[in-house]
Amino acid sequence: MPVFARIATADPVEATAISTLDHLFEGKQKSGTNSYDVVVDIKHVSLNDSTLCGYLHIKGLTREYPELTTFFDAEIIGPQYSFLTRKWDATDITDEEHWALFQQFQGDLYNMEAHQEDLRDGDVVFMRWKEHFLVPDHRVEGITGASFAGFYYICYNKRTGDINGFQQLTLSHVEERKSFGSYEFR
Repeated sequence: MPVFARIATADPVEATAISTLDHLFEGKQKSGTNSYDVVVDIKHVSLNDSTLCGYLHIKGLTREYPELTTFFDAEIIGPQYSFLTRKWDATDITDEEHWALFQQFQGDLYNMEAHQEDLRDGDVVFMRWKEHFLVPDHRVEGITGASFAGFYYICYNKRTGDINGFQQLTLSHVEERKSFGSYEFR
């Protein structure tokens, strides 16, 4: 059963236990005519706070860093986080344009906004993922050919286990855990 399907349908006690598990997704990110291998490693989910965090690992994006890993956190759309971003230079128009790219997004932004509390029972989970820094060296502020300035609009399909996002990200849940390194923060 896909990760968020288990989380979204779990009772509060079960959800707490599930939120401590590691979850891995693999896929591609497209930028223009280029395509990059991506692994997303979700490390923590907090349903009470409507957040999650993890690492985004991408190969071949830049020559300087042939393999990049960034730390990201996410806002899960629902009772605590709105479809309206209202930060990171996003406007209501930008939000509506990007959320509307998802087939599962029904109606207009303000209609969806009025019904966001009902989303937990649906087949999809909408989120925003924001990358914050490079791992393991969080002091790197800029990388030629890559940016942490924006964020991803994300739609997770609980039935299929697939994640789609704009900036053109397509991921599938990986059943078996693969290791791609570990980091220790000091």
